[in-house]
Amino acid sequence: MEKRDFKKELATLYKASDKKCSIVTVPKLNYLMCDGYGDPNNSQLFQDAVSALYTLSYTIKFMFKKGAQQIDYGVMPLEGLWWADDMANFAQDNKANWKWTMMIMQPGFVTAEIVAQAKEMAGKKKALPLLDSVRLESMEEGLCAQLMHIGPYNTEGPNIMRLHNFIKENGCQLHGKHREIYLTDMRRTAPEKLKTIIRQPMAKMD
Repeated sequence: MEKRDFKKELATLYKASDKKCSIVTVPKLNYLMCDGYGDPNNSQLFQDAVSALYTLSYTIKFMFKKGAQQIDYGVMPLEGLWWADDMANFAQDNKANWKWTMMIMQPGFVTAEIVAQAKEMAGKKKALPLLDSVRLESMEEGLCAQLMHIGPYNTEGPNIMRLHNFIKENGCQLHGKHREIYLTDMRRTAPEKLKTIIRQPMAKMD
C-alpha cells in the first residue's frame, strides 16, 4: 500500500514559527469547501459545515485506502477564509457580520466524481445538513506571509497586526482574504493549547 504524508510534502505550508513571520508561496491546491456567515462561536451553520467537511474528507480517505488504488494518507487540517463585506466590521466585537469559507485540502487525485460518490456514501450513514453544499475547488494563493498563533482564537489580534506590519515592512500590501489553518482540533483541544497558522496573501506595492 502506498503511504503519503501531505503535511510533510507541503511542510512549508503547514509549519510556522510563533516567534517570527515567514514568507511562503502557496501553489494551486484542491480543497473541499463550504461557505457560511456569522459568529462561529454560536453558529449551527458553522458546526454543520465543519461536520460535513470532516465526514466527507474521512470518507474519501477510506475510499482510497480500501479501494483499488490502495493509497493511505492522513486527513489534512481544517482551514478557514474569513472576511466581511465591509472590512471595517471585521473585528472581534462584530463576529455576526463575518463571512467564511471552511475547507480541507484534498490530494490531487481526488476528483469531482470521487467527491460525488463520497457524498452518497456519507449521506447514508448520518444526517449532514450541509453535505450537498460542500464543493471541490482549486485555489492558488501565491505569495503569502504567515505566523503561528498559540492560544485562544480571540487573542489573535496582536499576531494579526504583527503579520500585517511584516507585510508592509517588506514593501507589500495585503491582498486577498485572511486565512487560518487549525493544526489542532478546535472541538477537542483546550483553548490555551490551540495552534493556528495565521496566513495573509500579499502583493508587491504598485
